[in-house]
Amino acid sequence: MDFKRNLLITGGAGFIGSHVVRLFVKKYPDYRIVNADKLTYAGNLANLRDVEQAPNYVFVRADICDYDCMSALMREYEVDGVIHLAAESHVDRSIKDPFTFAKTNVLGTLSLLEAARAYWESREERYDGKLFYHISTDEVYGALSLTCPEGRRDAVSAHEVYGDEFFTEDTKYDPHSPYSASKASSDHFVRAYHDTYGMPTLVTNCSNNYGPYQFPEKLIPLFINNIRHRKPLPVYGRGENVRDWLYVEDHARAIDTIFHKGKVSETYNIGGFNEWKNIDIVRVIIRTVDRLLGNPEGFSDELITYVTDRKGHDLRYAIDSRKLKRELGWEPSLQFEEGIERTVRWYLDNQAWLDNITSGEYENYYANMYGSRS
Repeated sequence: MDFKRNLLITGGAGFIGSHVVRLFVKKYPDYRIVNADKLTYAGNLANLRDVEQAPNYVFVRADICDYDCMSALMREYEVDGVIHLAAESHVDRSIKDPFTFAKTNVLGTLSLLEAARAYWESREERYDGKLFYHISTDEVYGALSLTCPEGRRDAVSAHEVYGDEFFTEDTKYDPHSPYSASKASSDHFVRAYHDTYGMPTLVTNCSNNYGPYQFPEKLIPLFINNIRHRKPLPVYGRGENVRDWLYVEDHARAIDTIFHKGKVSETYNIGGFNEWKNIDIVRVIIRTVDRLLGNPEGFSDELITYVTDRKGHDLRYAIDSRKLKRELGWEPSLQFEEGIERTVRWYLDNQAWLDNITSGEYENYYANMYGSRS
Protein backbone atom coordinates (compact mmCIF):
# COMPACT_ATOMS: atom_id res chain seq x y z
CA MET A 1 0.00 0.00 0.00
CA ASP A 2 1.27 3.45 -0.92
CA PHE A 3 0.90 5.99 1.86
CA LYS A 4 0.49 9.73 1.50
CA ARG A 5 2.83 10.29 4.45
CA ASN A 6 5.14 8.20 6.63
CA LEU A 7 5.29 9.50 10.19
CA LEU A 8 7.60 8.34 12.97
CA ILE A 9 6.11 8.96 16.41
CA THR A 10 8.53 8.32 19.26
CA GLY A 11 7.26 7.32 22.69
CA GLY A 12 3.95 6.32 21.17
CA ALA A 13 3.20 3.67 23.82
CA GLY A 14 3.36 6.23 26.61
CA PHE A 15 0.65 8.42 28.06
CA ILE A 16 0.52 11.37 25.64
CA GLY A 17 2.11 9.42 22.82
CA SER A 18 -0.58 6.73 22.77
CA HIS A 19 -3.29 9.36 22.41
CA VAL A 20 -1.39 10.98 19.54
CA VAL A 21 -0.82 7.62 17.80
CA ARG A 22 -4.49 6.67 18.20
CA LEU A 23 -5.66 10.01 16.79
CA PHE A 24 -3.36 9.87 13.75
CA VAL A 25 -3.99 6.19 12.98
CA LYS A 26 -7.76 6.66 13.02
CA LYS A 27 -7.96 10.12 11.45
CA TYR A 28 -5.42 9.56 8.66
CA PRO A 29 -5.80 6.05 7.17
CA ASP A 30 -3.63 7.16 4.24
CA TYR A 31 -0.70 7.91 6.62
CA ARG A 32 1.61 5.15 7.80
CA ILE A 33 2.20 5.66 11.52
CA VAL A 34 5.41 4.09 12.86
CA ASN A 35 5.45 4.00 16.64
CA ALA A 36 8.97 3.65 18.09
CA ASP A 37 9.02 3.05 21.83
CA LYS A 38 11.60 1.47 24.13
CA LEU A 39 8.82 0.19 26.44
CA THR A 40 10.35 1.35 29.69
CA TYR A 41 8.21 1.43 32.85
CA ALA A 42 5.78 4.05 31.44
CA GLY A 43 5.43 2.52 27.96
CA ASN A 44 2.56 0.09 27.63
CA LEU A 45 1.31 -1.51 24.43
CA ALA A 46 -2.03 -2.14 26.15
CA ASN A 47 -2.61 1.59 25.66
CA LEU A 48 -3.02 0.92 21.92
CA ARG A 49 -4.99 -2.33 21.78
CA ASP A 50 -7.74 -0.65 19.75
CA VAL A 51 -5.40 0.26 16.86
CA GLU A 52 -2.69 -2.42 16.97
CA GLN A 53 -4.21 -4.31 14.01
CA ALA A 54 -4.79 -1.22 11.87
CA PRO A 55 -3.25 -1.59 8.37
CA ASN A 56 -1.54 1.82 8.63
CA TYR A 57 0.09 1.18 12.04
CA VAL A 58 3.54 -0.26 12.76
CA PHE A 59 5.14 -0.75 16.16
CA VAL A 60 8.91 -1.00 16.56
CA ARG A 61 10.55 -1.54 19.92
CA ALA A 62 13.51 0.81 19.75
CA ASP A 63 15.68 3.16 21.79
CA ILE A 64 16.00 6.70 20.42
CA CYS A 65 19.56 6.78 21.76
CA ASP A 66 20.47 4.04 19.27
CA TYR A 67 21.52 6.12 16.28
CA ASP A 68 21.97 3.16 13.94
CA CYS A 69 18.46 1.94 14.76
CA MET A 70 16.93 5.39 14.21
CA SER A 71 18.76 5.72 10.89
CA ALA A 72 17.51 2.32 9.78
CA LEU A 73 13.93 3.23 10.68
CA MET A 74 14.16 6.43 8.66
CA ARG A 75 15.29 4.51 5.58
CA GLU A 76 13.06 1.45 5.94
CA TYR A 77 9.84 3.42 6.32
CA GLU A 78 10.89 6.44 4.22
CA VAL A 79 9.99 8.74 7.09
CA ASP A 80 9.03 12.27 6.07
CA GLY A 81 7.74 13.51 9.43
CA VAL A 82 8.81 13.00 13.04
CA ILE A 83 6.67 13.71 16.09
CA HIS A 84 9.07 13.35 18.98
CA LEU A 85 7.45 12.56 22.34
CA ALA A 86 9.84 9.96 23.79
CA ALA A 87 11.29 11.33 27.03
CA GLU A 88 11.89 10.70 30.67
CA SER A 89 9.32 13.02 32.19
CA HIS A 90 8.93 12.61 35.94
CA VAL A 91 10.62 15.33 38.01
CA ASP A 92 11.07 13.15 41.09
CA ARG A 93 12.88 10.48 39.09
CA SER A 94 15.16 13.15 37.58
CA ILE A 95 16.21 14.28 41.05
CA LYS A 96 17.15 10.70 41.94
CA ASP A 97 18.74 9.83 38.58
CA PRO A 98 19.71 12.87 36.47
CA PHE A 99 22.06 10.89 34.21
CA THR A 100 19.21 8.88 32.71
CA PHE A 101 17.32 12.07 31.93
CA ALA A 102 20.34 13.65 30.26
CA LYS A 103 20.93 10.52 28.18
CA THR A 104 17.35 10.02 27.00
CA ASN A 105 16.14 13.59 26.69
CA VAL A 106 19.31 15.23 25.36
CA LEU A 107 21.38 12.55 23.63
CA GLY A 108 18.28 10.68 22.47
CA THR A 109 16.89 13.80 20.84
CA LEU A 110 20.28 14.50 19.24
CA SER A 111 20.42 10.94 17.90
CA LEU A 112 16.98 11.33 16.36
CA LEU A 113 17.76 14.76 14.90
CA GLU A 114 20.96 13.51 13.28
CA ALA A 115 19.27 10.40 11.89
CA ALA A 116 16.53 12.54 10.34
CA ARG A 117 19.01 15.08 8.98
CA ALA A 118 21.24 12.45 7.40
CA TYR A 119 18.34 10.63 5.76
CA TRP A 120 16.52 13.73 4.51
CA GLU A 121 19.70 15.28 3.13
CA SER A 122 20.38 12.06 1.22
CA ARG A 123 17.08 12.39 -0.62
CA GLU A 124 16.73 14.28 -3.87
CA GLU A 125 13.96 16.46 -2.40
CA ARG A 126 15.97 16.99 0.79
CA TYR A 127 13.80 18.91 3.27
CA ASP A 128 10.78 19.51 1.02
CA GLY A 129 7.66 18.19 2.75
CA LYS A 130 9.62 17.15 5.87
CA LEU A 131 9.04 18.16 9.49
CA PHE A 132 10.68 17.40 12.83
CA TYR A 133 8.16 18.26 15.56
CA HIS A 134 9.54 18.23 19.10
CA ILE A 135 7.20 18.15 22.11
CA SER A 136 8.53 19.94 25.19
CA THR A 137 7.18 21.20 28.52
CA ASP A 138 6.26 24.42 30.29
CA GLU A 139 8.80 23.53 33.00
CA VAL A 140 11.69 24.83 30.87
CA TYR A 141 10.48 28.36 31.61
CA GLY A 142 11.09 28.11 35.36
CA ALA A 143 8.48 29.43 37.78
CA LEU A 144 6.03 32.30 38.04
CA SER A 145 5.13 34.38 41.05
CA LEU A 146 2.71 33.22 43.73
CA THR A 147 2.28 36.69 45.21
CA CYS A 148 -1.41 37.53 45.37
CA PRO A 149 -2.02 41.00 43.84
CA GLU A 150 -4.02 43.54 45.82
CA GLY A 151 -7.72 43.41 45.07
CA ARG A 152 -7.73 39.70 44.27
CA ARG A 153 -7.67 38.19 47.72
CA ASP A 154 -11.31 37.17 47.44
CA ALA A 155 -10.85 35.37 44.11
CA VAL A 156 -12.09 31.81 44.07
CA SER A 157 -9.61 30.22 41.66
CA ALA A 158 -5.88 30.29 41.03
CA HIS A 159 -6.53 31.63 37.52
CA GLU A 160 -8.46 34.59 38.88
CA VAL A 161 -5.71 35.31 41.40
CA TYR A 162 -2.65 34.97 39.16
CA GLY A 163 -4.16 35.37 35.71
CA ASP A 164 -2.10 38.37 34.53
CA GLU A 165 1.23 36.55 34.37
CA PHE A 166 1.87 33.67 31.96
CA PHE A 167 4.64 31.87 30.14
CA THR A 168 4.65 33.06 26.54
CA GLU A 169 6.66 31.80 23.59
CA ASP A 170 9.15 34.62 24.29
CA THR A 171 9.70 33.79 27.98
CA LYS A 172 13.38 33.13 28.68
CA TYR A 173 14.30 29.61 29.72
CA ASP A 174 15.06 29.15 33.42
CA PRO A 175 14.88 25.41 34.25
CA HIS A 176 15.09 24.41 37.91
CA SER A 177 15.17 20.59 37.92
CA PRO A 178 17.29 18.00 36.12
CA TYR A 179 14.17 17.07 34.13
CA SER A 180 13.44 20.61 32.93
CA ALA A 181 17.14 21.24 32.28
CA SER A 182 17.30 18.16 30.06
CA LYS A 183 14.20 19.24 28.14
CA ALA A 184 15.55 22.77 27.75
CA SER A 185 18.76 21.36 26.31
CA SER A 186 16.87 19.18 23.84
CA ASP A 187 14.78 22.19 22.76
CA HIS A 188 17.98 24.12 22.03
CA PHE A 189 19.34 21.25 19.93
CA VAL A 190 16.14 21.14 17.86
CA ARG A 191 16.28 24.88 17.17
CA ALA A 192 20.01 24.66 16.44
CA TYR A 193 19.36 22.04 13.74
CA HIS A 194 16.99 24.46 12.04
CA ASP A 195 19.43 27.35 12.26
CA THR A 196 22.52 25.34 11.28
CA TYR A 197 21.22 22.85 8.72
CA GLY A 198 17.94 24.38 7.63
CA MET A 199 16.01 21.38 8.99
CA PRO A 200 12.28 22.17 9.22
CA THR A 201 11.53 21.97 12.94
CA LEU A 202 8.81 22.96 15.39
CA VAL A 203 8.76 23.06 19.18
CA THR A 204 5.73 23.11 21.47
CA ASN A 205 5.68 23.62 25.22
CA CYS A 206 2.68 22.18 27.01
CA SER A 207 1.26 22.39 30.51
CA ASN A 208 0.38 19.42 32.76
CA ASN A 209 -1.67 16.74 31.01
CA TYR A 210 -4.22 14.41 32.58
CA GLY A 211 -6.56 11.72 31.33
CA PRO A 212 -6.69 7.98 30.57
CA TYR A 213 -3.57 5.77 30.31
CA GLN A 214 -1.31 7.94 32.49
CA PHE A 215 1.24 6.02 34.55
CA PRO A 216 0.23 6.30 38.24
CA GLU A 217 3.33 8.08 39.46
CA LYS A 218 1.61 11.28 38.31
CA LEU A 219 -0.68 13.10 40.69
CA ILE A 220 -4.16 12.46 39.32
CA PRO A 221 -4.03 8.70 38.56
CA LEU A 222 -1.93 8.13 41.68
CA PHE A 223 -4.55 9.72 43.89
CA ILE A 224 -7.49 8.04 42.17
CA ASN A 225 -5.84 4.67 42.74
CA ASN A 226 -4.88 5.49 46.33
CA ILE A 227 -8.39 6.62 47.25
CA ARG A 228 -9.84 3.42 45.85
CA HIS A 229 -7.42 1.36 47.93
CA ARG A 230 -7.63 3.59 51.04
CA LYS A 231 -3.95 4.55 50.87
CA PRO A 232 -2.43 7.91 51.92
CA LEU A 233 -2.51 10.80 49.44
CA PRO A 234 1.02 12.30 49.58
CA VAL A 235 0.88 16.09 49.09
CA TYR A 236 4.18 17.95 48.78
CA GLY A 237 4.66 20.76 51.30
CA ARG A 238 1.26 22.31 51.98
CA GLY A 239 -0.09 21.79 48.45
CA GLU A 240 0.18 25.47 47.54
CA ASN A 241 1.98 24.99 44.21
CA VAL A 242 -0.09 25.99 41.18
CA ARG A 243 -0.25 24.15 37.85
CA ASP A 244 -2.15 24.60 34.58
CA TRP A 245 -3.98 21.43 33.49
CA LEU A 246 -4.95 20.19 30.02
CA TYR A 247 -6.95 17.11 29.06
CA VAL A 248 -4.66 14.82 27.08
CA GLU A 249 -6.99 14.42 24.10
CA ASP A 250 -6.99 18.21 23.70
CA HIS A 251 -3.19 18.08 23.62
CA ALA A 252 -3.31 15.40 20.91
CA ARG A 253 -5.66 17.60 18.87
CA ALA A 254 -3.26 20.51 19.29
CA ILE A 255 -0.35 18.36 18.05
CA ASP A 256 -2.42 17.36 15.01
CA THR A 257 -3.24 20.99 14.27
CA ILE A 258 0.33 22.21 14.69
CA PHE A 259 1.85 19.35 12.67
CA HIS A 260 -0.36 20.18 9.71
CA LYS A 261 -0.71 23.96 9.99
CA GLY A 262 2.16 25.22 12.14
CA LYS A 263 4.87 27.48 10.76
CA VAL A 264 8.35 25.95 10.52
CA SER A 265 10.83 27.21 13.17
CA GLU A 266 8.02 28.54 15.37
CA THR A 267 7.30 27.74 19.00
CA TYR A 268 3.72 27.24 20.18
CA ASN A 269 2.58 27.07 23.79
CA ILE A 270 -0.25 24.64 24.55
CA GLY A 271 -2.22 25.23 27.74
CA GLY A 272 -5.65 24.98 29.28
CA PHE A 273 -6.00 28.39 30.97
CA ASN A 274 -6.93 26.12 33.84
CA GLU A 275 -4.85 26.81 36.95
CA TRP A 276 -5.33 24.96 40.21
CA LYS A 277 -3.45 24.71 43.47
CA ASN A 278 -2.33 21.13 44.05
CA ILE A 279 -4.35 20.84 47.26
CA ASP A 280 -7.49 22.02 45.44
CA ILE A 281 -6.93 19.43 42.72
CA VAL A 282 -6.64 16.78 45.43
CA ARG A 283 -9.96 17.86 46.95
CA VAL A 284 -11.70 17.74 43.56
CA ILE A 285 -10.36 14.24 42.98
CA ILE A 286 -11.49 13.11 46.43
CA ARG A 287 -15.01 14.45 45.94
CA THR A 288 -15.32 12.90 42.47
CA VAL A 289 -13.94 9.47 43.41
CA ASP A 290 -15.98 9.26 46.62
CA ARG A 291 -19.17 10.22 44.77
CA LEU A 292 -18.61 7.65 42.01
CA LEU A 293 -17.74 4.94 44.55
CA GLY A 294 -20.82 5.75 46.61
CA ASN A 295 -18.82 6.96 49.61
CA PRO A 296 -20.22 9.69 51.87
CA GLU A 297 -18.97 13.22 51.21
CA GLY A 298 -15.63 13.81 52.94
CA PHE A 299 -15.02 10.10 53.42
CA SER A 300 -11.48 10.20 51.98
CA ASP A 301 -10.37 13.59 53.26
CA GLU A 302 -8.47 11.85 56.05
CA LEU A 303 -6.15 10.25 53.49
CA ILE A 304 -4.44 13.57 52.73
CA THR A 305 -0.87 13.28 54.03
CA TYR A 306 1.61 16.16 53.78
CA VAL A 307 5.12 15.01 52.89
CA THR A 308 8.49 16.74 52.66
CA ASP A 309 8.47 19.16 49.75
CA ARG A 310 10.27 18.29 46.52
CA LYS A 311 13.73 19.82 46.07
CA GLY A 312 13.60 22.90 43.84
CA HIS A 313 9.80 22.69 43.63
CA ASP A 314 8.61 25.45 41.27
CA LEU A 315 5.76 27.50 42.69
CA ARG A 316 3.60 28.16 39.65
CA TYR A 317 3.39 27.31 35.94
CA ALA A 318 0.88 28.98 33.63
CA ILE A 319 0.85 28.76 29.85
CA ASP A 320 -0.39 31.51 27.53
CA SER A 321 -1.70 29.63 24.48
CA ARG A 322 -3.37 32.61 22.80
CA LYS A 323 -0.91 32.50 19.89
CA LEU A 324 -2.05 28.95 19.09
CA LYS A 325 -5.70 30.02 19.15
CA ARG A 326 -5.07 33.20 17.19
CA GLU A 327 -2.89 31.71 14.44
CA LEU A 328 -4.12 28.11 14.13
CA GLY A 329 -7.60 28.18 15.70
CA TRP A 330 -6.99 25.62 18.47
CA GLU A 331 -8.43 25.89 21.97
CA PRO A 332 -9.25 23.38 24.71
CA SER A 333 -12.57 21.57 24.32
CA LEU A 334 -13.11 20.51 27.95
CA GLN A 335 -13.48 22.39 31.19
CA PHE A 336 -11.58 20.77 34.04
CA GLU A 337 -14.67 19.53 35.89
CA GLU A 338 -15.82 17.59 32.81
CA GLY A 339 -12.32 16.32 32.10
CA ILE A 340 -11.72 15.10 35.64
CA GLU A 341 -15.10 13.33 35.65
CA ARG A 342 -14.14 11.45 32.48
CA THR A 343 -10.71 10.68 33.87
CA VAL A 344 -11.91 9.33 37.22
CA ARG A 345 -14.54 7.18 35.53
CA TRP A 346 -11.92 5.73 33.17
CA TYR A 347 -9.54 4.70 35.96
CA LEU A 348 -12.34 3.23 38.08
CA ASP A 349 -13.62 1.29 35.06
CA ASN A 350 -10.14 0.07 34.07
CA GLN A 351 -8.75 -1.22 37.34
CA ALA A 352 -7.24 -4.22 35.53
CA TRP A 353 -5.08 -1.82 33.49
CA LEU A 354 -3.86 -0.19 36.71
CA ASP A 355 -3.27 -3.50 38.46
CA ASN A 356 -1.23 -4.72 35.51
CA ILE A 357 1.27 -1.86 35.69
CA THR A 358 1.52 -1.30 39.44
CA SER A 359 4.15 -3.97 39.94
CA GLY A 360 6.40 -4.66 42.89
CA GLU A 361 9.05 -2.46 41.27
CA TYR A 362 6.60 0.41 41.24
CA GLU A 363 5.73 -0.16 44.90
CA ASN A 364 9.43 0.12 45.80
CA TYR A 365 9.71 3.33 43.82
CA TYR A 366 6.60 4.73 45.54
CA ALA A 367 8.02 4.04 48.99
CA ASN A 368 11.30 5.68 48.02
CA MET A 369 9.60 8.81 46.70
CA TYR A 370 6.99 9.41 49.37
CA GLY A 371 8.28 7.63 52.45
CA SER A 372 9.34 10.84 54.24
CA ARG A 373 6.49 12.45 56.13
CA SER A 374 6.55 16.02 57.43
